[in-house]
This record gives sequence, C-alpha cells and structure tokens, in this order.
Amino acid sequence: MTVFFIGAGPGDPELITVKGQRLVRGCPVILYAGSLVPAAVLDGHSAEQVVNTAKLDLDQIVDLLKAAHDKGQDVARVHSGDPSLYGAIGEQIRRLRELAIPYEIVPGVTATAACAATLGCELTLPDISQTLILTRFASKTTMPEGEQLADLAKHRATMAIHLGVRHLARIVDELRPHYGGDCPIAVVYRASWPDEEKIVGTLDDIVGKVQTTSIERTALILVGQVLAADGFAESTLYAKGA
Repeated sequence: MTVFFIGAGPGDPELITVKGQRLVRGCPVILYAGSLVPAAVLDGHSAEQVVNTAKLDLDQIVDLLKAAHDKGQDVARVHSGDPSLYGAIGEQIRRLRELAIPYEIVPGVTATAACAATLGCELTLPDISQTLILTRFASKTTMPEGEQLADLAKHRATMAIHLGVRHLARIVDELRPHYGGDCPIAVVYRASWPDEEKIVGTLDDIVGKVQTTSIERTALILVGQVLAADGFAESTLYAKGA
C-alpha cells in the first residue's frame, strides 16, 4: 500500500500528468484538496472512497490514510499545483514516516508555469534574468531571516509571489525601491481555470488596476523585466555555430 501525493496541476484538468491521472483513476481511496482541485480531475475514477479534505484537520487526514493502509489500499492524495510547493505535505509525510506507511510524490504543473503560459512569456531571458525566485508573502506564516521580500528583491530576478494579492500595496512598496516603478508586474487569478483573469501593469499602477476587480485570493503575482522584454539578447542554444 502506498500514499501517492499527486499534483493535480494549476486548474485545467488536462494539465495533470499522465501518471497522476492513472493513479487517480486506479486508486481505491482518493483524498483531494477541496475546491482547489477541479472536479474533472477525478473523472473516470473507480474509487470506493472519495473524501474532500478541505474541512479536515491533520489528525483526521492521517486517520484516513492509516485506515486505508490497514486495509492494504493505495491512496491518491490529490493536491493542487505541485505538492512540493506550499502543499502542506511535509507534515503529512512526517506522520506517515512515524507510522511506517510508504509514500510517493508525483509532481504537477505549477501555478507559476501556468501563469507564464497565459502571459505568453519566458521567465528567464539572457541578460535580463536567469533566476526565478518562488516565494510567498509573510502574513500568518513568518519568513526565515534573509527571505523577506525586500531581501529577495535586491537580486532583481524574476519573482513569483504566492498568497499575497490581498497585500499587493505592501508588496509593491517593498519591491519598487529595487525594481523601479516602471518594472512590469502581472497578477493572474486562477491561472488555466475557465474564469482565469490576468491584470498586467507596472509597479506604479498595478494596485489601482487590481482594485477595480474583485480579486482577493487564488492569484499569483509575477514581477520582473522578462514580462515586457523586447530587443533582448538571444540565447546561445539555437545560435549558428553553437
């Protein structure tokens, strides 16, 4: 028996991996992360038990995993995006290790990748940014020393900021001294979902643009010159004589 932590992808049910889909359709037990996982991701399953874990605490979730283990049943533990990024699987894994229950992580398409796709851009470009920083805004969860936005912004790398759209004004205030007010920024709501919405602007005007919408959560912030890079240097990958 194995617990499979499966990344369902950012929203579009076709963006789950082939392996993830096979496991969802074949495991006798499915535990999925509520409204963050589209119902269509579960299409075609033959599970005898399907549980929405949105209102369950860690102990209740682990009890379900242990019960499946005792019955010798594989579990599809379905998370949104990629489970290794803000998926809260670490605490579940620690419990499984204590109980000697096998587990496996099945990667998924990240929200950052989905946002880049809908914006039609590459997040790393020669001479502009060769580094992508994935981080979150510190509200309830504190940030380790050296990982405050102002610290990360000093690199002026492309940055993807999770869980921060409600604090957009504060984020802009921390980024502007390092990126400059004319730096491109995008806020993408529910990337790859049918109701996806994207707002593109600069650090100087993005707050006003987002205030005209109803976006308050489930949005990713992307910032960096790669979002509006014209006339950039070409990579050496396809260069003649390379």
